[in-house]
Amino acid sequence: MQDVSVGVDIIEIERIAATLGRFGTRFLERVYTADEIAYCRGRAPQLAARFAAKEAVMKALGTGTRGIGWREVEVTRRRSGQPEIALHGRAIERAQRLGIDHLAVSLSHSRAYAVASVVGRLA
Repeated sequence: MQDVSVGVDIIEIERIAATLGRFGTRFLERVYTADEIAYCRGRAPQLAARFAAKEAVMKALGTGTRGIGWREVEVTRRRSGQPEIALHGRAIERAQRLGIDHLAVSLSHSRAYAVASVVGRLA
């Protein structure tokens, strides 16, 4: 029996920077929540890490980018600064159907890449 569900994603920071440059606010509001936009303040490495986290969560939930909206997966922060995942709408429903009661996330970036790893605990 499987007791975890895992997702990982890596993305080029320049790809996010280019998309932000091309589509601006339209891109931000399609992919990120208001709190994520406020936290990132247009910084491509932070935006890319959150983009990777959203993709990693979707993989852990077994949906890929279909069936769950980008803004239904949100990267929040604890007081300590540690990132965590908040699910909304269909993402919560999917996690409940799978029996996932917690998602842990780790984010990192270099000059060129951002990566996110997500582990979902199955109850």
